[in-house]
Amino acid sequence: MTATQERPNRTPLASGPGLLLVWLYGVMVVGAVSRSAYQIATEFDRAPLAYTLSALAGVVYGFITYTLVRGGEKARRAALVCCAAELVGVLTVGTWTLVEPSAFPDATVWSDYGMGYLFIPVLLPLTAVYWLRRSRAQEPVA
Repeated sequence: MTATQERPNRTPLASGPGLLLVWLYGVMVVGAVSRSAYQIATEFDRAPLAYTLSALAGVVYGFITYTLVRGGEKARRAALVCCAAELVGVLTVGTWTLVEPSAFPDATVWSDYGMGYLFIPVLLPLTAVYWLRRSRAQEPVA
């Protein structure tokens, strides 16, 4: 068997602008996971909701990174759903931190729409959704 027969044909998602998305999501994985792991291990009782949400953000970033690298139509659709959920999370937590700051004694990755991360948490899913919709496999014209 040749290499092309062994692997299913996958639409590359990590090419062109997708490669930049993989890099940015990878950086966000490291930032969110390492920050939340340290905070959960050392001061969880101070802001459990904030630290748990940051850990969740890290897991979401990791899954999106994996799907972008994996490629293919199923991965593209999974990444789209996850990016949409990420955007809802950023907007919800961002608004919540502005309306009721006392609910978050410490910041999360998504606090103030990701202001502590240069607003990358709100811009990244918007950019990813655009890229994933644009990179959809071309349907043959009948």
